[in-house]
Amino acid sequence: MHAALQIAPVLAAEKSKVPFYIAGGLLVVWALVISLGVGLRKPDFPRNQGQQRAVMAVTILLVLAAVSMAVVTSGPPAKASPATTTTTGP
Repeated sequence: MHAALQIAPVLAAEKSKVPFYIAGGLLVVWALVISLGVGLRKPDFPRNQGQQRAVMAVTILLVLAAVSMAVVTSGPPAKASPATTTTTGP
């Protein structure tokens, strides 16, 4: 019981968004490299069906990672403490 009381503030803390930012950033970098770095410079890209499938597989994995991290790091909005809330009245 004592351990549960000590860990409660940690569990109630807002989740870090860093994993989502990393996964989203990797997806953005991948998209820029494929579109600008490879796609515009090599008109025959992808050369074969293997390259096409590899690009699609990496893209799908990065999208799934970004979406998964968005879900994992999301949560309900933090409750405002009574000291910070203001009331307007007559």
